[in-house]
Amino acid sequence: MNIGMFPMSGIRVCDAELLRLGLTLPGFVERSKTIASLPSLGLLTLAGMTPARHSVRYVEVPDVNLMASLPGGLDVAVISTYSAQVGEAYALAQRFRAAGVPTVIGGPHVTALPDEAAEHCDAVVVGEGEPVWLRVLEDAERGRLLPRYRAGADEFDLADAPMPAFELLDISKYNRLTVQTSRGCPHHCEFCASSVVLTHRYKQKPVGKVLAEIARIQAMWDRPFIEFADDNSFVNHAYWKELLRPLKGKGLRWFAETDVSVADDGELLDLMRETGCAQVLIGLESPTDAGLRGLELRNDWKFKNFPRYKEAIRAIQSRGITVNGCFVIGLDGHTAGIFDQVFTFVRESELYEVQVTLMTPFPGTPLYARLERENRLLEPRNWNKCTLFDINFKPANMSGQELHDGFKKLAVELYSDEFTKWRRSRFKHAMRDQRKGGSRT
Repeated sequence: MNIGMFPMSGIRVCDAELLRLGLTLPGFVERSKTIASLPSLGLLTLAGMTPARHSVRYVEVPDVNLMASLPGGLDVAVISTYSAQVGEAYALAQRFRAAGVPTVIGGPHVTALPDEAAEHCDAVVVGEGEPVWLRVLEDAERGRLLPRYRAGADEFDLADAPMPAFELLDISKYNRLTVQTSRGCPHHCEFCASSVVLTHRYKQKPVGKVLAEIARIQAMWDRPFIEFADDNSFVNHAYWKELLRPLKGKGLRWFAETDVSVADDGELLDLMRETGCAQVLIGLESPTDAGLRGLELRNDWKFKNFPRYKEAIRAIQSRGITVNGCFVIGLDGHTAGIFDQVFTFVRESELYEVQVTLMTPFPGTPLYARLERENRLLEPRNWNKCTLFDINFKPANMSGQELHDGFKKLAVELYSDEFTKWRRSRFKHAMRDQRKGGSRT
């Protein structure tokens, strides 16, 4: 069969004012643009386990409306999407079906709402794709796709993970490629719509498989930049020490997402820097502990660790690794003072990079279910607003207008040229002072 794989890509923002700011302020929605430009590791992984008798094409879709004509000669079209792009994904699926091409859709959104997705395609993949992919292909070959394919709960073992088909990519289009070492996260935040929607258990890929994927990327790309596509990379410090030691001297640069506990392990921080870690992203979520209580559904880990946020940031950045601190604005503990509190925290901690997003009720998350019960959703099924930058809920301790206006003002202050340069210069000065201090000892 000729298989077409279509990841829905590109950033989406409905709020016209914020969209204009994103085009004019340096740094605003920068991280979201980076995420939007990453290749779909999920589809590349399925392509990697596809039998050689099939032919696979990988075609990114930044805007369905710009696809004047569909790729021809396909026997099946496979689409991966998130909530903000799901309307476009459904439109693309319907165009393929009208052309006689069976369609399969997967991803976190359709895992949460398979009945909705089933109205627009021939087959829906619910949960992790690897356990059911070969069956999907066999059924497609016979022309008998089932309406739904669902893996058992946490069925897939990452020890069986195939090599992603990186060779399908035009490397010149990317500034980084993704490698996954784990799925899930032990913190289980109420708002999280990442891999926790697909699996309920934290699991890790064997070190040897991860090293093989990095070696494959290096064979295609001199001095690559790798993004570890984990919800929380450094849960197991011993695992990462085993992974990083063979990467010394390999000429890599890399990025990962973590929590503040990584700052507790000086040996790990040194290994990270020695192997090319450029930046870690940390979900700080709130500059005050008031916004953190009850955020996690298991043990309030971030609330308990809030007192050492600034110390952890300094410890990481002292190794020459920049920190991108992320804040979710509009949590139930936030009042109209949150905007000044974020700015003050960023200034006092001297964060190199900062990302602010609005609390977003994604389908399938405990947050969405709670806000629905509390009648606080503004437009319950308007998935276009699942962008992280559009308001689709009633805040608990401020008005919606206060949240909108305060968020816009905060973005202007955080990403102004003056404050951005100040944050960069503080990091450079700290590194220079540290080198001078080291040379005197």
